[in-house]
Amino acid sequence: MRIEPRAEQRIMRVALAGLAALTIAVLFFIIGFILKNGLPHVNLAFLIGTPERMGKEGGILPMIVGTFYLVLVAVAIATPLGVGSAIFLHEYAKEGWLVRVVRFGIDCLAGIPSIIFGLFGFVLFVITLGFGWSILSGGLTLAFMILPTIIRTSEEAIKAVPGAYRQVSKSLGAGKWQTIQRVVLPNAFPGILTGIILGIGRSVGETACVIFTAGSSLQMPASVFAPTRSMAVHFYILAREGISMEKAFATAAVLILLILAINLSAYYFMHRFIARLR
Repeated sequence: MRIEPRAEQRIMRVALAGLAALTIAVLFFIIGFILKNGLPHVNLAFLIGTPERMGKEGGILPMIVGTFYLVLVAVAIATPLGVGSAIFLHEYAKEGWLVRVVRFGIDCLAGIPSIIFGLFGFVLFVITLGFGWSILSGGLTLAFMILPTIIRTSEEAIKAVPGAYRQVSKSLGAGKWQTIQRVVLPNAFPGILTGIILGIGRSVGETACVIFTAGSSLQMPASVFAPTRSMAVHFYILAREGISMEKAFATAAVLILLILAINLSAYYFMHRFIARLR
């Protein structure tokens, strides 16, 4: 029996809406569960205090600072490399087997488990280059881990800019780099920023490669050459070792709120930039 097109359309619309609602419900359930168990244990002393008794007591200020430094180093290195690579691949490189191989390699790197990046960073930065367990080693490893994501999202954003924009810019006498700088990049900025936000989110929530490269120190980091423990690693250790589930949920709650604040701030400035551009 053949279903009428209109009935089929209504059925698929209801089915897709149900799947979307289920996905959103699961997301809110996870976030609500963590916040419900974690927020009652979050206070000013927890946010500005230092951990005691292996984290069973005290606060998480060194972890907040360590997470900030790790993400800052990773994004500061991965963003110019990723955006520059995307510009070269789409605007300068000629399509051929070599470019296809490079794109295939980037896609493969994006799917590699983080623990493999951790082993790579441990061998290269911690041992071979002699950086030791430090913020620098962890940040460099995170930069390599999020680099494929930034490259692919930036390239897709640049590719989405209409070719007519480039033609009009060149017809007005602008050079290739002037066109990229003043026409292509401003219009591709929302997509590029999305890739950077995804990279920040993955860096903030990473555990495996950070343990291998940045260490697990509970002390306040004094420089980029000092070891540190990120909030994600702290939450993982507290929960896995059974040190304190209350502190673990509190750390997870702060981590979720931090990621939410980063995303909201980034989208706010992105929309302001787009409004000014228009």
